Amino acid sequence: MSRVQLALNVRDVDAAVDFYRKLFGVEPAKRRPGYANFAIAVPPLKLVLIEDPDARGAGVAGALNHLGVEVETSAEVGAATQRLTGQGLATLTQDATSCCYAVQDKVWVHDPDGAPWEVYTVLADAPHATTTTTTTTTAAGSGCTTVDGQCVPVDATAATAGAVAREVELTTHGVPVAASAVRSCC
Repeated sequence: MSRVQLALNVRDVDAAVDFYRKLFGVEPAKRRPGYANFAIAVPPLKLVLIEDPDARGAGVAGALNHLGVEVETSAEVGAATQRLTGQGLATLTQDATSCCYAVQDKVWVHDPDGAPWEVYTVLADAPHATTTTTTTTTAAGSGCTTVDGQCVPVDATAATAGAVAREVELTTHGVPVAASAVRSCC
């Protein structure tokens, strides 16, 4: 089984939990300070609420934190990584990383407008929201990637040479920043 994940920035996590509890008719699967998630069976959805009043505007402005697809196994994450890289997308993998109060294996890609998507599996519960980990980036084609908080050009031949372990710029909630989101890039 897999399901789509929608992670939203919210101004007040308690008010948001109350609303989504009523909307979907289910209780949160996990609650922590400034954080909640719902594992909704119908429709199959993992809804994540991250309290971030500074990011959230009015209406839909600032609502999106990130998107994802939850899968059952690390092997499925690996298969997604191979498929995405094979399709020419720049990927970023994180193994056994803590995110959203869970230890996860994941791979990230960004859409053309910089929206982050993850394919991930939950390995275990975690006591903290996020920890910084070394990630593996595989750049596809030419362009830019974010390395150590800096936007750097990517050589097309480097993509075929394989993945490189690097620290990349992450948001406070562990979401990698798209290279295209860095205005001074290339």
